[in-house]
Amino acid sequence: MSAKENQSFDVVVVGSGPGGYVTAIRASQLGFKTAIIEKDALGGVCLNWGCIPTKALLRSAEVFENMQHASNYGLSATPGFDLEAIVKRSRGIANQLSSGIKFLMKKHKVTVFEGFAKLEAGKPAPRVIVDGKTLTANHVILATGARARTIPAAGLEPDGKTIWTAKEAMIPQEMPKRLLVIGSGAIGMEFASFYNAFGSDVTVVEMVDRILPAEDAEISTMAEKAFKKKGMRILTNTQVGNVKPGGSTVSAEIAGKAETFDRIILAIGIVGNVEDMGLEKLGVKIDRTHITVDEYSRSNVEGLYAIGDVTTPPWLAHKASHEGVICIEKIAGENPHPLDANKIPGCTYCQPQIASVGLTEAQAKEAGHKIRVGRFPFIGNGKAIALGEPEGLIKTIFDEKTGELLGAHMIGAEVTELIQGYTVAQTLETTEKELMETVFPHPTLSEMMHESVLDAYGRALHI
Repeated sequence: MSAKENQSFDVVVVGSGPGGYVTAIRASQLGFKTAIIEKDALGGVCLNWGCIPTKALLRSAEVFENMQHASNYGLSATPGFDLEAIVKRSRGIANQLSSGIKFLMKKHKVTVFEGFAKLEAGKPAPRVIVDGKTLTANHVILATGARARTIPAAGLEPDGKTIWTAKEAMIPQEMPKRLLVIGSGAIGMEFASFYNAFGSDVTVVEMVDRILPAEDAEISTMAEKAFKKKGMRILTNTQVGNVKPGGSTVSAEIAGKAETFDRIILAIGIVGNVEDMGLEKLGVKIDRTHITVDEYSRSNVEGLYAIGDVTTPPWLAHKASHEGVICIEKIAGENPHPLDANKIPGCTYCQPQIASVGLTEAQAKEAGHKIRVGRFPFIGNGKAIALGEPEGLIKTIFDEKTGELLGAHMIGAEVTELIQGYTVAQTLETTEKELMETVFPHPTLSEMMHESVLDAYGRALHI
């Protein structure tokens, strides 16, 4: 093997999604000679086929919905849409950001290798083989992400034509008249919201007793009512079986009854990308397709780390980025705090938006907390009314004894932008007293956050 085919680095990162590329940048900032490996496009699934392009699609849906209600604002518009142009805009934004990651890698002097990485035993860390090259490093960080879960035995396997994963759902060539979405988590409800906005007859099936099961039950109930009001058909405690593609349509049994749809979107979870890399041979501990790691992302194999969706939940891009920073700073001899999963916000960008952080009301009670709960409806907020967005709720949960903010849950316009206020409060270990004394600007939606805190202690001013 020639010298060019054998290269040495301090850190090799496998995967360039939000976890991988952020880790590589931080590694470079800390003085490590760093390489990153990507088998597809820089930015990974999130930038190319996930977080960003879906938000572009949802923005088009939001604008289209607003056009249909232009008269409510004293305006006139003729609603119409060009599906090809909508998809083109989404793909253009994804490509723009992927190019941005390429620039960042160059700026931070991170060496980029294209290809599929395989690992072999080595010291002080496993060797990485990519495109005929052997890379050695002191530390190897896996950020290989995940992909859509399928269940072939139940017919829940994408064919790229009538049965889609999120990837196919992002590039439709025509708007399906009848759409079945299996799974009501964030991905499922975002696509349900997008297609519903453009006129598809959408059915959402969820096997548990409520949609958005990770959210607070009160928020889930409000969301279901809002979606049904928009014309969606929501079926909970329901399973789908006997899925059979048939040319341009696909049939499925829902609660034992056969129905026909133009398309099905699978949104039933994810599986980690752990195959074919040699992890089994190295003896890496894997639990149900996800690599087992400690609080600093260390696997059981010396010199090998894992971050993001290929590890433990929650499976969120911002969690992956922070995990990567903590991991590399620990490697550098710094003393970062381990990531607290309870302080990681979650956002769903459907209409209405949903956002949360911390414990739900049920979880807080189950954990033994005696709680105080505050609520404030959007209808009580001047800015929400002025925006024409009077439907929604801000809910806060405090420990009655200590005043600790245990959780915050929101549904309504722009709550995905508001949630960070409560996340900062949790990180600073702020109590209800500091939140009550904080001045929120008027008129803003953020005032509802203040009012919800006040309400938890019987001091709300505008309800």
